[in-house]
Amino acid sequence: MKATTSTKIAHWKVVTACCLMVIGCGGNNNDNNDDNNPPAETNFVPEGYSLVWSDEFDDTPNGLPDDKWWFETGNSGWGNNEPQCYIDRVLGTDTVAKIQNGKLTITAFKLAQPYADSQPTPNAEIISARMNTSQAWTYGYFEMKAKLPGGRGTWAAFWMLPQNFQSWPHDGEIDIMEYVGYRPNVTQASVHTGAYNHIAKTEKTATRSAPGAERKFYTYALLWTEDVIKGYFEGREYFSFSNDKAGNKSTWPFNAPFYLKLNLAIGGNWGGTEGIDNNIFPSKYEVEYVRVYQKQ
Repeated sequence: MKATTSTKIAHWKVVTACCLMVIGCGGNNNDNNDDNNPPAETNFVPEGYSLVWSDEFDDTPNGLPDDKWWFETGNSGWGNNEPQCYIDRVLGTDTVAKIQNGKLTITAFKLAQPYADSQPTPNAEIISARMNTSQAWTYGYFEMKAKLPGGRGTWAAFWMLPQNFQSWPHDGEIDIMEYVGYRPNVTQASVHTGAYNHIAKTEKTATRSAPGAERKFYTYALLWTEDVIKGYFEGREYFSFSNDKAGNKSTWPFNAPFYLKLNLAIGGNWGGTEGIDNNIFPSKYEVEYVRVYQKQ
């Protein structure tokens, strides 16, 4: 069993007081692979930042995520031609977002009988979860510890969209972690804006090796300030995007509240690049915690 929330917070305070990690340097479009020298500590929170929100996924009475989260539903393709239908927590006997033994598990199922009432397209064959924090933040350090799903067709993500979202990519998107199963052991961080996005082939992104990401729980994190956005794997910076200070939303829309998102997509324009292996189901994305820190 995982330690209780109070025990963990006490541990963080001791670690923070005694030995805060200095996060290593990196840059955009890098693949830093210093895996033979792992960090000595597992507390990667920058100095001067304090916990303002978290979900430790301690067991809930009904085993489901509480009102810290809201769920998107449907099978509209989600802008990427994804076939799955997102469900709010439970469909029949299938639970797509479950809390048990101190972890959140998002599960994608291939249904024996299609979901006749899926919208906007009836008879969805795959269901999964896309969950979002009810709260949003402007700037901070955002961290998740997770074990990722593998196999051709999986596409797990930990990312952010603006609270007052109106249009993509102009309002901005921050991808803290994306992982596609056809490319194992590689994590990716990105930002999308009006000027920089994958449709225009100007996306700002970087990858980093994540050995055993489908077997081990690793930390994936983001530092977002008014000057820069940085992505981290296990405390090591591998992505950086700086504010050009031009006052142009097309290059820096990241001065408004954004909320966090967790989802497990199947297939689509990227996740389905090499097809969908039917042997991946049920596919599981396991999350030990999500934490948000801000500078005090």
